[in-house]
Amino acid sequence: MDPASTTYKVHQCSKCPEDTEYYCESCPCDLCQKCKENHVKNLTTIDHYVVSHYEKFNNIPTQEICVRHRSHVYIKYCEPCQVPVCYSCFGHKSHRFPVSLFRQSKHKILSLRGAYKTKQQHRGTIHTIRSEALFYRPVLLPRITDDIKTCRTEFSRYQSEMLTKAQTLKKLINYVVYDLLNNVLCDFNFKHRCLKQKMETNRYIVSLQRYVRMYEQSTFSALQFLSSIKTALPQIHLTLHTSQLSMTESLNKEDVMESLSAIQITERGNRRVGNQCLLKLTSGAEFHQSLTLTGVHGCYHISCVTSDRVWVSDWDSNLMLTDTTGVPLHRVEDSWSGLYRYGLHTVNSESELIYINRNYNIKKRSKDMKTTKTLIKKKIFSKWRPRCVYWSPSTGDLLVGMYRMKTWIGKVTRYNQSGQLTQTIQKNNTGRGLYRHPNYITENNNGDVVVSDYHLSGAVVVTERGGRHRFSYTGHPSGSRLEPRGICTDALSHILVCDDTTKTVQMIDEDGQFLSHLLIRPSGIFSPYSLSYDVNTHRLWVGSQDNKTVVIYRYITRKDALTDTADKLHTSQLSMTESLNKEDVMESLSAIQITERGNRRVGNQCLLKLTSGAEFHQSLTLTGVRGCHHISCVTSDRVWVSDWRNNLMLTDTTGVPLHRVKDSCRGDILTGNGGFHTVNSESELIYIDWKNNINKLLKDMKTTTTFIETTDSTWEPLCVYWSPSTGDLLVGMYNYRTETGKVTRYNHSGKLTQTIQNDNTDLGLYRKPNYITENNNGDVVVSDDDDAVVVTERGGRHRFSYTGPPSGSGLRPRGICTDPLSHILVCDYRTNTVQMLDKDGQFLSHLLTKSQEMGVPYSLSYDVNTHRLWVGSQDNKVCVYSYIDTQDALTDEETHSSGMEAMFSSSDGEAMLSSTPAVEWR
Repeated sequence: MDPASTTYKVHQCSKCPEDTEYYCESCPCDLCQKCKENHVKNLTTIDHYVVSHYEKFNNIPTQEICVRHRSHVYIKYCEPCQVPVCYSCFGHKSHRFPVSLFRQSKHKILSLRGAYKTKQQHRGTIHTIRSEALFYRPVLLPRITDDIKTCRTEFSRYQSEMLTKAQTLKKLINYVVYDLLNNVLCDFNFKHRCLKQKMETNRYIVSLQRYVRMYEQSTFSALQFLSSIKTALPQIHLTLHTSQLSMTESLNKEDVMESLSAIQITERGNRRVGNQCLLKLTSGAEFHQSLTLTGVHGCYHISCVTSDRVWVSDWDSNLMLTDTTGVPLHRVEDSWSGLYRYGLHTVNSESELIYINRNYNIKKRSKDMKTTKTLIKKKIFSKWRPRCVYWSPSTGDLLVGMYRMKTWIGKVTRYNQSGQLTQTIQKNNTGRGLYRHPNYITENNNGDVVVSDYHLSGAVVVTERGGRHRFSYTGHPSGSRLEPRGICTDALSHILVCDDTTKTVQMIDEDGQFLSHLLIRPSGIFSPYSLSYDVNTHRLWVGSQDNKTVVIYRYITRKDALTDTADKLHTSQLSMTESLNKEDVMESLSAIQITERGNRRVGNQCLLKLTSGAEFHQSLTLTGVRGCHHISCVTSDRVWVSDWRNNLMLTDTTGVPLHRVKDSCRGDILTGNGGFHTVNSESELIYIDWKNNINKLLKDMKTTTTFIETTDSTWEPLCVYWSPSTGDLLVGMYNYRTETGKVTRYNHSGKLTQTIQNDNTDLGLYRKPNYITENNNGDVVVSDDDDAVVVTERGGRHRFSYTGPPSGSGLRPRGICTDPLSHILVCDYRTNTVQMLDKDGQFLSHLLTKSQEMGVPYSLSYDVNTHRLWVGSQDNKVCVYSYIDTQDALTDEETHSSGMEAMFSSSDGEAMLSSTPAVEWR
C-alpha cells in the first residue's frame, strides 16, 4: 500500500481545532497544550485529572537505551537503587544473574511497567503545580519586581531614621559621661557610698560606647546590629542611687527599646499571594453538582475532607463519610445522640475526623478509619456540654462551642494540639454573656471566631482571636428575624450563614455588613441548613434540613485573563451540534405560541384598570365550617368553601350551607387542606376525596363520578385547579416518603399529559404544593409549603420563585389566585397581608392588610365576571372586595382598533382569518 495514499486520523482537541496532546480522565475529553492549562486552572474543572496520551494508553517506552551500556535497552527497574537496569547491568555487584541471586540479595527487581504504576505517588504534587503554582507565577513575578523597588525606597527611609536615632543616642551618652565626671566623681564625701557605683558606671559607659560604635559603624548592616542589640541591650540595668544623678530618668531601657523597635525585622517565609488578587465573586451562585444521600435523615452538618469526600450528620445520631454518589463509605457508631445536634464534627489537616460522641467526649478518628483516640474527656468540661467543634487550619487549635445546662449560657473554649485549655471566650467588655446556644462555630481568615448562636433572638457572634467582641449580626437590614444555622467562611473572608426564617443563605463581610442573599430557597434544598466551603476547589456544599439533598455551588472564580479568554474561545468554537441542539431549538420555538383561531378579543389592559385601592363590598359569616381555608367561585353569589377538617359546603351571600360534600379529604389544623377543590366551566365541582381520588360533582348535586383514580400510594394529591384556557386539570401532589412535590396535568379525559417536578439542573421545584392556579399567559402558579410562590411556564420551565418583599425576607404563602391583568395575589400568613405581584414576580403592593372586617387572610378566589375578590379568613368570615374597574373611555387609537376588529369579525373577515392562524408573541 502506498503510504502517501493512506488516510491518517489525527486526534483533535475537544475544545478547539488544535491537535490533542492530553486527555482528561474525569470529563473525559481530549485537550491541546493551551486548553490543558486552562482546564487545570479553571475552578470548574480544577479537581479533574489530566494525563498525557502516553499515560492514557499506558504506553511505557520499553526500548529506551541504557546510559551505561549503549548497546542494550532497559528491561527492569531496581527498587532500592531507584534506577532502571539493562541486561548488562545485572553483572554489576548485586545486579547479577540468575534470578535466584536477586532473591538472595537486598535489591528488589521490578518490571518497568509495574514500577511505573507504583511510582505515581507524585500525582498530587504535579496536579498542584499545574493548577496552583503555574497559576500564581504570572501574578507573583510582577509583584516581586514592584516589591524590590519599594524595598529600596523603604530601606533608605529606615537608614535615615537609624542615623538620626544614633546621633540622639550618642548625645545622650555624652551627657551621662559629663554628668559623672563633673557632678558625681568630684564629690569625695560619697567615697564609701559611690565607690561601687563608680566601677559599675564605668562598666556601663564602656558597654554603651561599644554599642554606639557598633551602631555608627553598622549603618549599612542595620539588620545585623538590630539582631544583636535586641538581645544584648536588655542586660544593661541602670540603677544608680545618688541625689545628683538622673540617669534612670533620662535614659531608661524601655525608651531605648521603643526607639529602636520602630524598625521591625520580620521572619522570612514563602511569598504568598492574597486571595483578593487572585479571586473574585461571580454574578451569582452557579450550580455545580447535586447528590442524594442514603443512610441519613437530613443534612444538619457537613465537613469537607477532599474535593469529593465529606462527612455528613443528621438529627438522629447518624454520622457518615460519603462521596459524590451519596452512598455511605464509613459510619461512626458513637456519634452524639442528644437533643441538639449541630456542628458536632470537623476535619483537621491530616484528614482526620474530630467529633463529639454520645458521652460528650471529643474524639479523633484516623484517616484509615482504624484508630479512634480521645482528645478531650468529658470530666474536663464539668457542668458544661460541648455542642460544636472546629479545627483551626491557621493555628492547629480546636475551638469548642459549649453550653451550660439549664442556665441559657454559652462559651467558646480553645484547646491546643495537646488538648490543653488555652483560652475561654464568654463575655464582652461590659461583662455580659456573648452566647446562649453556640450551635455552629468556625474561624475567619483574620483569626476571628465566628459562632452561629440561636436562642430566642438569634445572631452570628464574631470575636477577635483574643476574645474581644467585634459585632453580632442579627439579620437582613429589612428587619427580618434571624434564625442562624450552619455557617462557614470563604477564601475572601466572607461569612455565610443559613437563615431558617427566610430559607436563605446570607453573605456578610468580615465586619458584619450584609452583602447579598447568595441563595434564596434553592431548588432541591428549599431549607438550607448546613454549609461547608472547600478551599481547594472554591466550592460551597449546602445541605438541606428536610430532605437528603446536598447541592454544590460555585460563586467565586479566578482573576485570570487566560481562563476568561479560553472560556470565550470555547464558546465561539462550539460545533453546530453543541450550539444548536434539539432542546434549544424546541425551547426557542415554544416562545412563539400558536393559539386556536377564534373571535378576536380586546386585551384586558385596554379595558380594565387598577383602582386606587381595594374597596370593601360585603362580608358574610359562615356556619357549618371551622374557618375558611379555600374558596371556589361558582357564580357571583355562590361559592364552595372548605375548612381544615373535612367540611366542604356550597353557600351564598347569607353564609348558610346550601349543599355539603360528605367524602371530602381532611387536612391538619396548621396548614389546612389547601386548595383541594375547583370549579369548571360547567359549574361542576372537582374535589379530592378522603381516598385521594379526584371526583366530579355535577351541577345538579345528584351525581358524583370519579374523574381520576389514585393508584400510586406514594403520591397524594393536595390541590387541584381547572384551567379555563385549556380545560386541563392541574394537580399538586406530595410524596411523604421523599418530602418532595410535583405538579401533574390531566386532559379532558383524565389522561396524564405532563409532569412538572424539576428545574433545568434536575433539582426539585416543589416541597409541598398546597394551592395551585394558572395565569393568563399559561404560567402555572403554586403556593408551595411555608416559604415560596413557585411559577413555571406552561411547558414546565421554571420562571421564578417569590419569597416576599424584599426578595429573601421570608414568606408563608397560603391561598393564591390571579386576576384579568395577570397579577398574582397571595395570602402571606407571616405578615397577615394579601400581596400583589406582577406576572414576572416583582412585588407591586400590599393589596390588603389585616383589618377588623377581614381578620387574618387565608384563602382567595377571583370572580372574573364581576371582578370581585373573595377573601376567606382563618375564622368563619369571608369578605368581598373590588380593586379593578373598567376604563372610562377608549382612546381614539383603541376605538379605531376596535372598529378594525369588528370588521374582521364579519363573515368575510372570518374566512380570511381562517387560513392564517393567530400567533401570540410573548
